[in-house]
Formats: sequence, structure tokens, C-alpha cells
Amino acid sequence: MHLAQQILFILLAAVAIWIFAKKVSFIRRNINMGRDEQFTGNSSERWRNTLLMAFGQKRMFDKPFVGLMHFIIYAGFVIINIEILEIILDGIFGTHRLFAPFLGGFYGFVINFFEILAFGVLSVCVAFLIRRNVMRVGRLNMRELNGWPRSDANLILTFEIVLMTLFLTMNATDKALQLKGAEHYLQTGDFVVSGFLTPLFENFSVNTLIAIERTCWWLHIAGIFVFLNYLPYSKHLHIVTAFPNTYYARLDPQAKMQNMPEIQREVLYAMQPETIPTDAPAEEHKRFGAKDVMDLSWKNLLDAYTCTECGRCTEACPANKTGKLLSPRKVMMDTRDRMEEIGNKRDKNNGTFEDDGKTLLYDYITTEELWACTSCQACVQACPVLINPLHIINQLKRNLALEESKQPAEWNGMYSNIENNFAPWKFSPDERANWAFEMNS
Repeated sequence: MHLAQQILFILLAAVAIWIFAKKVSFIRRNINMGRDEQFTGNSSERWRNTLLMAFGQKRMFDKPFVGLMHFIIYAGFVIINIEILEIILDGIFGTHRLFAPFLGGFYGFVINFFEILAFGVLSVCVAFLIRRNVMRVGRLNMRELNGWPRSDANLILTFEIVLMTLFLTMNATDKALQLKGAEHYLQTGDFVVSGFLTPLFENFSVNTLIAIERTCWWLHIAGIFVFLNYLPYSKHLHIVTAFPNTYYARLDPQAKMQNMPEIQREVLYAMQPETIPTDAPAEEHKRFGAKDVMDLSWKNLLDAYTCTECGRCTEACPANKTGKLLSPRKVMMDTRDRMEEIGNKRDKNNGTFEDDGKTLLYDYITTEELWACTSCQACVQACPVLINPLHIINQLKRNLALEESKQPAEWNGMYSNIENNFAPWKFSPDERANWAFEMNS
């Protein structure tokens, strides 16, 4: 019987890992469709960002109470899953609580620590479900979350509650079997949380308790494998991508925008014609800004896959507060959805993507959303995992202005003045400094 369970477990684990690896490869190909962008140097600052933002959840504590709850659910779920190592080894070797004989009394302490965390995760998940569906916190119930995004959040919270309940029930029945002296169930000390549930099972027979304990064990590990393969389809992928995303975050001052050398050179030539090289080769036209995800950088695309959909960026956005359509969270979600669409069509066409007549700009993100952005950086400052929605927004706006000459009509006069007068104002270049004369009088 043990051999059959071992074979079944190994097959289950192999299938789960294979499916997960296949989806990870799909996501990697999607991110790599972005253009190259270099992020090198200052590794100490990058590791500092990773430790503070990804591990330490620093920006989550801008809202202390919610930050604490998120830290409990994040750290608790990650640490508890260390226990999976023992479950996996038990499944492979057909043992039960493999580490208990080696750790002695310390084993009980470790399990109790896991149980406290499991109870914390369970409690916080219930609280988050209430915040989303009963209290209906504003940023968690905006229009871009209608449909699957809202269901995804509720599903994952419910899933974690079920996993933690299975873990505690498994331990409670295990303790009941220890008290009855059942074979293979070693004494591991009192369980600090599931011990309160043990009296509920004290009148059950040994065979019934074993059936319940084994069922919880199988459902728990199967649930972990299901969660592993659900993760890449969910916003909770940020559990994994937050670490590389914070490491490769841009280290320039937050408000610094990336100028285009081609445009800077044209301005220089206009102001100083003598600097134009006489033998300068004609340059091929390159697309200014971005129209689709392929025009964005791989870091922009990693940002999109890292979005937690927490809505802090949109909550902080002054344009959104005034009723404009702009939502930085939606920009990131749209970018991810467009990547997924292209990736699926590419894979169906033997690795080649044929133009489908759609683009990120227009088909996903409208010009009305883009022109509502004031580039104030509020969304960048608010993101707990250092995502930069503004970088994508600015790339799309550049495409509109420089490639298609589509910008608000009010801007055309300013553009004309800059081109002719080298300033936004309608003054002759020879007269634009006259205002300073009064300072000498």
C-alpha cells in the first residue's frame, strides 16, 4: 500500500512541476518580447530594495494596519510552506513526520510556530474577504476589477483558508492518534492551535482518524500543487516576480524622465546648426514611444506581471480622484492582458505572432486615459513593489505625439512656439530674456 502511495505521489508531483514549468516558460517568452533595457551596477542598492520592498514589505506599512495583515498572510504562507519539504519527503519515502525523530523536542516547537502562523493566515484571509465583499473598500471594488479580477482575489483567499484548515485538521487528528497510541504516530508534544480541535475527535475510532488524517494530508499537498499551477494565471504571481522586479527597479531619481537622444540631437541641431556633421549618414527612422507591448522594454512587461492589483496607485492618482478614466492599475492589467493575448496567438502559430490588427494603444488603453495623466509620480510612489506605470503611460503618449501627431489641440500652439521660438511662449528668441532687464533697474 505504501509503495502505491509513493508512486501516486511522485506522479502527482511530476505532473504539477511539468505544468508549472511550461507556464513559466510561456511567461518568460512574453517578457522577452519587450525591447532590451540594461539594468547593471549598484548591486548593493538593488539588494537593499529587494530586502526592504519584497521581503520586508516596507511600502505596505504606509497603511500600518493593512500592512501588518498583509505581512502576516505573506510571511505566514511562505514560512508555513517550509513544512511542505517534510510532506514531500514523506510522500517520496512513504514515511510519517520524517523529521520528528531527528529534531526531538524542537520538532514540536517548529510545528507550533507553523500552527500559529497558519491561524494568523486563516484569520487575515477571512478579514480580507470581509474588506472586499462586505465593507467593500473603494480601491478593491473599482470598475477594472469587475469580473475575473475580483473572482481571482476571492478565490485565492478562500483557497488559502482551505489549505490552512486542512493543515490544522491534519495535526488535530494526528494528535488524537498519538493519544490513542496508534502505530507510526510518534509523540510530538502538544499542538498549540490544533490541540483545541483534538477533543472533537477523541471518540473516533483509530481507523476513522487515520482516514481523516490521511485525507487531509493528501488534500493539503494536492492543494499546494494546484496552488502552484494556479499562481501563474493569477495576480498572486507577484509572490514570485516581486523579487526580480524590485532588484531591477530603476535607481534614477523618481521624477527623472528618460529623454530620447534622437530628439535631443534634433533640438541641438536646430539651435546650433553649425554642429550638424557634414558627413552624417542618414539615420533610419525608429519608432518613437510605444504602440504595442513589443515596443515596451522587458522591465515594463515584468512590471505588468508583478502588479498586485492592490489599487494603491489608482487610489493615489489625482486624475482618477477627479473622475477621469485614468487608472494606473488598469494600465498595468491591460499591458499584462495584451501580452497574454499575443503569447497565446504566438504559441498557436508555432512560435510566430502575426499581426492581429490590435494594439495596446487604442484597443486596450484609450487616448482619453493617457492624456488625463499629469506625470505627477503619485502612482510610482504608492506601489509597494516598485512598479512604474508612468513609464508605460509616457511611452504611449510619446507615440501619439511624435508618431501620429495626436495630442490635445491646446498643445499645438506650444509645440509651434518651441519649434520656432525655442520656448513655449510666443516671443522672438531675441526678446524672450527681456523680462530680466527690469531686475537691473
